[in-house]
Amino acid sequence: MTLRYLLPAMCLGLWSCGSDSGTKSEPVYPPTPSAFADGVASGNPDGQCKVPASAMAASVDNPDRVVGTGTRSSCTADAFRAAVAHGGKIVFDCGPDTMTIVLDKPAKVFNDSLPDIVIDGGGKVGLSGGGRTRILYMNTCDEAQHWTSTRCDNQATPRLTVQNLTFVDGNAEAEGEGGRGGGGAIFASGGTFKVVNCRFFRNVCAKQGADVGGGAIRAFQQYNQAPIHVVNSTFGSTGNGNVGSNGGAFSSIMVNWSVWNSLFVANQAVGNGGNPADKNTPGGGSGGAIYNDGNTLTLSVCGSKFTENKVNAFGAAIFFVSNNHQGTINLTDSRIAGNIGGSWHVLPGIAMHEDTKVNRVNSVLEN
Repeated sequence: MTLRYLLPAMCLGLWSCGSDSGTKSEPVYPPTPSAFADGVASGNPDGQCKVPASAMAASVDNPDRVVGTGTRSSCTADAFRAAVAHGGKIVFDCGPDTMTIVLDKPAKVFNDSLPDIVIDGGGKVGLSGGGRTRILYMNTCDEAQHWTSTRCDNQATPRLTVQNLTFVDGNAEAEGEGGRGGGGAIFASGGTFKVVNCRFFRNVCAKQGADVGGGAIRAFQQYNQAPIHVVNSTFGSTGNGNVGSNGGAFSSIMVNWSVWNSLFVANQAVGNGGNPADKNTPGGGSGGAIYNDGNTLTLSVCGSKFTENKVNAFGAAIFFVSNNHQGTINLTDSRIAGNIGGSWHVLPGIAMHEDTKVNRVNSVLEN
């Protein structure tokens, strides 16, 4: 598979959103099978894996920024973008009910902001791209976000955590098929990144291209190859899946992932031709839920479930290619079953080289 790098130059059921008197009503989103309870996204209800301390939600005691002043109308997209640009611990005060903030352009992390950015929706806040924009962007190698290191491809900060949030209707299609074209909800390159108790529905990125992908999340260049932790989170539901050329839920190159107690349902990789693409096709269509490409990689999945994910090319649930044949997949207490389409399934639902090391413990794999 073709390997490319970025160059230095370069949570809820979806809720019905009312509004304060005199303000425009927000979109009404259809309900989904799982819902928030006590401010925590459901993830996989059958997932029982013990999550390490490093992957747990971050404290937001003594927040640095509060979005809103107690009313729905005060929780604006501008207020959210300003908080992200400042960095630090970010919480919301939008009143007692659930609230969706609809963006017309993404919130962007600046490399010289406070080094730890924790965005916590408290289980009541959704962030929407309105079907027209990506929601959140971090890229240490983007000069516009302020270069802070001669090694932007391997720097320790920013450290971004999103938790207790829902990301819905993000759209990165306008970013094209290049290095920044993936990640309908979130693009995260450089520093470190963690997702805890979040849900992602109907996010979309470029729908064709051999390497582009990540309907919900696209990631590159994590500091010292630290894994991205995805904990107790949901990607898609029947009729509300995330869509990209590759990796309907998330996609990456040269990134390790650790996935805990999470749910992947009805995500789609809709490209055609795989990677490298046939001369007669635009490429893509691999990894209904996860697209993981690079060299010495590790994908660890514990207490998670994959079903109804769909592809046109390879890996109905997971596409995992270690170009140097030194990658490892760890599957523990997980279930991959009922995923749709594709070929090159060395294991049911998983496309990979036959010599890929697989550590499988108490996990069910079925077509």
